[in-house]
Amino acid sequence: MLKRALAGALFLGAVSALSAMAAEDTIARFKGGIGVIPVSSGVAPVVSQLTSEVVNRNFVRGVQPAGQIWVIDKLDARVRANGQITVRGKGLILGGGNNAGRATGQSVFATLICDVTTFTQYSTTLTGVLLSPSGDFKIDDTLSPLLPAQFVCASPMLLIRTAGSGNWFAVGIPHSGDDD
Repeated sequence: MLKRALAGALFLGAVSALSAMAAEDTIARFKGGIGVIPVSSGVAPVVSQLTSEVVNRNFVRGVQPAGQIWVIDKLDARVRANGQITVRGKGLILGGGNNAGRATGQSVFATLICDVTTFTQYSTTLTGVLLSPSGDFKIDDTLSPLLPAQFVCASPMLLIRTAGSGNWFAVGIPHSGDDD
């Protein structure tokens, strides 16, 4: 009986240690996402006009937005120091136009940008993964180029992008909490 108790305690200790090492190995975590709204503002030349002739596209750290509104229900992502990234998304679908409420055969990839000045992009395979008809996807990949040794992601931004044009569909919400 004592051997079983000791073995159980050792097992739990090992699992806790592995879990702590995995958490220490994480350089960026994202829970939740925001879909793209392609235009961030507009200026009408005359106050009484209902349309705008000048618009500001919703670029994020140098990456152009998709041409239509997109929404995302759930996003969970973790980036490890070795560049390994896992992303789980649900409900990444069009939020406007004739195909609103659907994903229409797009493939997506993820891009991590960690600085606010040079916008170095670390991306998963650019051919991406296919969205399901309901907009669900899973990415298990390694970022390229490889992350430098002792890499610190000071201002993490995770973009979910279309494999065709590279435009962004959704952005991850940074998460620093201890809960999974």
